[in-house]
Amino acid sequence: MPKKNSTVVAEFLLEGFASFDWQHRLGFFIVFLTLYLLTLIGNVIIVTIIRLDRHLHTPMYFFLSMLSISETFYTIAIIPRMLAGLLNPHQAIDIQGCATQLFFYLTFGINNCFLLTAMGYDRYVAICNPLRYSVIMGKKACIYLASGSLGIGLSMAIIQVTSVFGLPFCDGFVIAHFFYDVRPLLKLACTDTTINEIINFVVSVCVLVLPMVLVFISYVVIISTILKIASAEGRKKAFATCASHLTVVIIHYGCASIIYLKPKSQTSLGQDRIISVTYTVITPLLNPVVYSLRNKEVKEALRKATGCRPLSS
Repeated sequence: MPKKNSTVVAEFLLEGFASFDWQHRLGFFIVFLTLYLLTLIGNVIIVTIIRLDRHLHTPMYFFLSMLSISETFYTIAIIPRMLAGLLNPHQAIDIQGCATQLFFYLTFGINNCFLLTAMGYDRYVAICNPLRYSVIMGKKACIYLASGSLGIGLSMAIIQVTSVFGLPFCDGFVIAHFFYDVRPLLKLACTDTTINEIINFVVSVCVLVLPMVLVFISYVVIISTILKIASAEGRKKAFATCASHLTVVIIHYGCASIIYLKPKSQTSLGQDRIISVTYTVITPLLNPVVYSLRNKEVKEALRKATGCRPLSS
């Protein structure tokens, strides 16, 4: 039950980077705005290139374009509010606005997790069952996997938002974070949050541990299959098709697991904020950067689109 003689909170204030002086906040603003614009531009380029180049109309690039779109909405849900907070750190937001940001953050964040899993499955089928690849990974299968990822994201987001905002918030209204997330909000609730913390942990396991296990199993089988390829050139080509995806997966799941899976007793909101900067500002930029720098087909498509001479085969 809420504490007696307490005031019900109708709005929240993000602490964000308010402890820094304005010169540091201005520096952070310039850096984060630059990374945000690069992320948007990079993901728009990736989606456009895949749409225009017929050679990239394959399941792998379909999932990459879906991931780019999801990453774009994910950053839009978080970074503009964070940038506004750097310029005006004392601007409060009502509970409805807080719930809206949390909903979209969770929806697209969870969608990203399962899209990466779908991309891992695509690589598994392509390398371990190449003769049936076009049958297994048909257009309908790709649409079902992408729709399923978004559906899981929406369902889990509804569960989390309903769980958190069903709680009473009294007196405390300053959130020790730079965006609205589940754990910082639970710390402000003026009632027992044990059930909510269990729900949060179960959801985190479902959207992080389960996809990580599936991707890990896929890559164990993929690597064992690649090592059986007779030619060194064949092994190199097979590894190259997986390198970009594996790089993004390790960074994405690594940062998310540190934030959401560590025990409550080891939780430091200060450390979480530092890791969250990486997870929400830097990681979304890695998708277009990694796939454009490490993927030969994307680089070739970019050269064609810009009128540059293609690489010699």
